[in-house]
Amino acid sequence: MTVVAGGCHCGAVRFEANVEPAPELLDCNCSMCARTGFLHLIVPHENFTLQSGKDDLRSYRFGSRRAEHLFCQCCGVKSFYQPRSHPDCWSINFNCLDGDHGLEPLIRKFDGQNWEAAKAKL
Repeated sequence: MTVVAGGCHCGAVRFEANVEPAPELLDCNCSMCARTGFLHLIVPHENFTLQSGKDDLRSYRFGSRRAEHLFCQCCGVKSFYQPRSHPDCWSINFNCLDGDHGLEPLIRKFDGQNWEAAKAKL
């Protein structure tokens, strides 16, 4: 496992996570991810530590309301959130990791526009 760090644009929200050195990222085409360029790095809750910014996070839910999108109230960036596809994990935006992480990810497409069928293939 490799320890990575990251956070939002302004630095109010910071986290660390233990991840595989060659993780699989999900590139989703749903209405939210397609608009924000979110690349999903799925991390079990126990491998994630929010270091700062808990009080700066704001929640947004839509559709099934099972996913909890968490945004920094200062800069608006969603650096991680609780996805409905992986209820025991956080989804970290790979683009929000600090640049010195050294990870070599494999990117896999996820058809979030057809969520139920795509989830069944995970």
